Amino acid sequence: MRVVLIGYGPVGSRFVDEMLQSVRDGSVELSVIGAETTDAYNRVLVAELAVGRTDLESIIVADRAGAAASGVRLLTGTTASAIDTEAAEVVLDTGERVGYDRLVLATGARANIPTLDGVAKPRRDLAHLEKYGPALVGRDDELPTGITVLRDVADAERISRTVRAGGRIVVLGAGVLGLELALAATQAGAEACVVHHGDIPMPRNLDRGGGRVLQAALRRAGVSVVEHSRAEAVSFHEHENGDRSFDALITADGKQIRGDLLVLSCGVGARTELATLAGLRTAAGIVVDADLRSWSDPAISAIGDCAHVVPRTAVSAELAVLPGAPTGLIGPGWRQAAWLAAQLRAEASALPVDSAAPVERDALVMLKAEGIDVVAVGDVAAEPWDPQYADDLVDPRGPQRVAQWADPENGSYVKLVTRGGVLTAFVCVGMPRTAAELTLLHERGAELPADRSVLLRFDGPDYTPSLDSDAFAPGATVCWCNGVTVAHIADSAACGNTTVDCIGKDTRAGTGCGGCKGRIADLLVHLEATGGAASATV
Repeated sequence: MRVVLIGYGPVGSRFVDEMLQSVRDGSVELSVIGAETTDAYNRVLVAELAVGRTDLESIIVADRAGAAASGVRLLTGTTASAIDTEAAEVVLDTGERVGYDRLVLATGARANIPTLDGVAKPRRDLAHLEKYGPALVGRDDELPTGITVLRDVADAERISRTVRAGGRIVVLGAGVLGLELALAATQAGAEACVVHHGDIPMPRNLDRGGGRVLQAALRRAGVSVVEHSRAEAVSFHEHENGDRSFDALITADGKQIRGDLLVLSCGVGARTELATLAGLRTAAGIVVDADLRSWSDPAISAIGDCAHVVPRTAVSAELAVLPGAPTGLIGPGWRQAAWLAAQLRAEASALPVDSAAPVERDALVMLKAEGIDVVAVGDVAAEPWDPQYADDLVDPRGPQRVAQWADPENGSYVKLVTRGGVLTAFVCVGMPRTAAELTLLHERGAELPADRSVLLRFDGPDYTPSLDSDAFAPGATVCWCNGVTVAHIADSAACGNTTVDCIGKDTRAGTGCGGCKGRIADLLVHLEATGGAASATV
């Protein structure tokens, strides 16, 4: 079976890894088309690359040599310019056509470019793609000197130069990645200012209380925060040779925020131009059913940041605007890659195919920075004093309840949202051990103690992690991106992998968002203290 993959990023490379056995046994002929010449790397960790906390080799997630040795045809540094669905061929920028029986799109996402006077923002609707296709398909937007996004190695190098020079970085946007960059750059010796138009940072994930505590923590860490300011334009410095570079960000209320580099951190948008030109249904991404197959062509699938999963029903098929969007997180993308590869392996070998793809729960969001810990999951908008609504009375899980605890002076905040005593959403700021416990409870769907305040003990001065057997139970998940449990890590450590990096290379734990590295380190200390045994508690 001829399988063609377009996109060799972290999700595409995971798909390749999962397909290697079928390539080796001859049941699948796999061709991979990737625009970048660099081996696939974890884009989530590009901010750490930009500030010198890691190197490129450490964030590489692809085994190019292994794939090539297995018989995969790797066409890197090559762009797919079109999909001919009638001929079932992918047209390359070299003019070559590559035929397929199944086509997998892992084209990922590009950084959103906000509407700013002085910064061009190309349109990618069908009319513009048909007119300017070669200049738009698979290519990033060109930005003026001194303005960048943070998606790839070239972006990281631009930021690195400013960090090394101790310059001033202006970050537009207060999402997780923008905040992580600002904090890391400040700790590396640069100045950082975060500008956003909302009331609090991370507004999609935090409530007002959590946002306020985080905002204060950012300022204590040396990051300037300019809220309630909508960016409107950029001004440039004119050089003697006629060139110009970024000088200041101008907001609608008249502020001029000067800096050496402007980093646009305003979210991402799926790369859908190939699908659009091919006549496939697109919305926030390439529209696929629960089995990850395109609504428009069952021979085509999409995974990762470009896949907009919407189960096709008689009702959804008639909707002009489809609900949902790509998750934008690496963990779900990896799970999609593994599941789809399993389906194609079975299909190629004429074996029974598994049923539905894994259903993703609410995504766990972590802010990773030294001294600032933020974890949130689910809808935390409810307040403790909200009235009981009709749907609360009929929900089979029971009425919604909210518990809240705050110590703003010391940078600590917790909000718990429950139904029937079971945790459905939470936000935790400045309390890393409590956040870890809440994450386990949310994952298991376990009922919380009647006295919610006992959960605060985990970050108390008299708490000893090594005495908490539940945190080290064999079935407890340590890495949520890759689904790695305590038992997996204990087995790996028993084989001699006794550092966080070694565990990552052996089990993939910690190689996704990186938020679990501290817990992996704690677990390794526990395993050493107990002679390599995880707790027997499940």
